[in-house]
Amino acid sequence: MCRPSEQDDLRFVVVGMSDEDNPLFTEEVLSLISTHKAFSGGKRHRELVSHLLPERAEWIDVTVPLSQVYERYRELNQPILVFASGDPLFFGYTTTLMREFPGRVRRTFPSFNSLQLLSHALTLPYHDMRVVSLTGRPWQELDRALIERAPKIGILTDRKNTPEAIAARLIDYGYTGYRMHIGVKLGGARQQLYTLSLQEARAQSFDVPNCVIIECLNPTEAYAPVLGLSELDFMPLNGRVNMITKMPIRLLSLSLLELHRKRSLWDIGFCTGSVSIEARLQFPHLSITSFEIRAEGEELMRTNSRRFGAPGIEYHIGDFLSFDLSQFAPPEAAFIGGHGGKMGLFIDRLIPLMEGSDPCIVFNSVSEDTLALFREAIDRHGWRIAREMKIQVDEHNPIVCLQAKP
Repeated sequence: MCRPSEQDDLRFVVVGMSDEDNPLFTEEVLSLISTHKAFSGGKRHRELVSHLLPERAEWIDVTVPLSQVYERYRELNQPILVFASGDPLFFGYTTTLMREFPGRVRRTFPSFNSLQLLSHALTLPYHDMRVVSLTGRPWQELDRALIERAPKIGILTDRKNTPEAIAARLIDYGYTGYRMHIGVKLGGARQQLYTLSLQEARAQSFDVPNCVIIECLNPTEAYAPVLGLSELDFMPLNGRVNMITKMPIRLLSLSLLELHRKRSLWDIGFCTGSVSIEARLQFPHLSITSFEIRAEGEELMRTNSRRFGAPGIEYHIGDFLSFDLSQFAPPEAAFIGGHGGKMGLFIDRLIPLMEGSDPCIVFNSVSEDTLALFREAIDRHGWRIAREMKIQVDEHNPIVCLQAKP
């Protein structure tokens, strides 16, 4: 990151533009172009504006790795006019510039972004549209919008997260009450528009660049996920319904995890996935990482997460003690659903990785022995039992639900 004292003359003006030939700019922007000597943008931008640049103008292509582009900016150490597609402040290059060069982006000039162009092409009001970007990003925010039953979602795509891939994901997790609008090469003579069912969109491929709006066919049917999923609706482990965390105990455990204040949850020993799935549906902002040693867990999580419409759970099959845990998003909350008699080792690996201002671990004990093992393990790390509750469901054995904190 540059330091102002070392880069006194470096500053940026960012001009949004369309992808069409002969782009139109205001007189103010044309004046800025004529007075700048250094310019930057994509290769396509250079093709479109080259006739407007002053003689001996210097151009820096925006290409990866961006670190080399930034270094070139610093070497120039002068005002740079940057051309960007659409609205520079809408999931654009400008936000990257602002992170790398704080305080150096002095002005921005917007053009229509692709989702605005698509909305206008469809005559579709977009003031109520939820916007997510899949351009070089994971599915997290789209999954969250779906779980929260957003009736209209605008989606920025890339070559991996395509309209057909999006349609397939919606179908896979049961979000079939949407239709899909697809805009290709928007804003001029090359523009293509499609309004398709999810099944139709999944079966096709589309030119790039493109973007998508999915629209709920019956917005009155949008609703919040059910609170308290019935264990009878889960696919159980080898037909053993008693292996599923019972709904009242599951809801108590989620309450003790305090997930409304957390960003990341680990579910260790997920079995059927009931805790992960309920957490995903009730707290869709969460990053959830789940572990299960039994190979059957893969099919159970895949089946049950789709059955309940809970995309985005990152699950791993294998011995928790054998994983390189540094590769996963660190937990702010953890639920231990199974430990295979290795409670102390689990806690020893888990606690040093816990993050956040108020981390916690929740464990449901079915016997005095496991209760003692848990107490001993957390005490060794200077943690304490913050809350302890005993609960019994029907004729099943009482369960002691424990919340541990530093």
